[in-house]
Amino acid sequence: MLDESAFFSLRLSLQVAVVATFLVVLVGTGFAYLLARKEFPGKELLDILLTLPLVLPPTVTGYYLVIAFGRNGFIGRYLHEWLDYSIMFTWHAAVLASFVVALPLMIKAGRAAIESVDKNMITAAYALGHSEFSAALHVTLPLARRGLLAGAVLSFTRALGEFGATLMLAGNIPGKTDTMPLAIYSLAGSGDWHQATGMVALLTLMAGTFLFIANMYSRKSR
Repeated sequence: MLDESAFFSLRLSLQVAVVATFLVVLVGTGFAYLLARKEFPGKELLDILLTLPLVLPPTVTGYYLVIAFGRNGFIGRYLHEWLDYSIMFTWHAAVLASFVVALPLMIKAGRAAIESVDKNMITAAYALGHSEFSAALHVTLPLARRGLLAGAVLSFTRALGEFGATLMLAGNIPGKTDTMPLAIYSLAGSGDWHQATGMVALLTLMAGTFLFIANMYSRKSR
């Protein structure tokens, strides 16, 4: 039976994953369209930079985030000076970490889906007087929607299970930043295997369910 602290971690994980996925869908769809439909200098370099969090150890990604958004980071120092705000050790930091590690999944799935759209359909939209933005909004993205949805679900699942980068940037503060993966780590470390096993089983069930949904959309998008 899960106790109150476990339910807090569950709520926090869902909250972080939902917010991170919302941001991932907005930003990831834009980058996916850019990489799928545009040719420009540095395109492959941009693709590599956006994909790096997918292959780097999460702690390395977290290190970069600390360098950027820490109190003395090249972005964090201005947030602190101008807004008297530090993202470190807050649930917002968990959102940022989850966003960064989940973004490549959305971009990869979205790019593949957009590239699979029949170019004749897009050409026909241009011939009918649609601008590029209008054609993207009314033709390209609707036709790629199943692949985009699969990417969104995969990103949500990845955000739900994020550990390393979150630990580096948000810390593991009970009742504040301890998402489910962090709580499981703490419970196992303290020898509370009963609670840890319950949370592991719940997280595994949730992740498996979302992966099934993502696979379903991926199959239908082919």
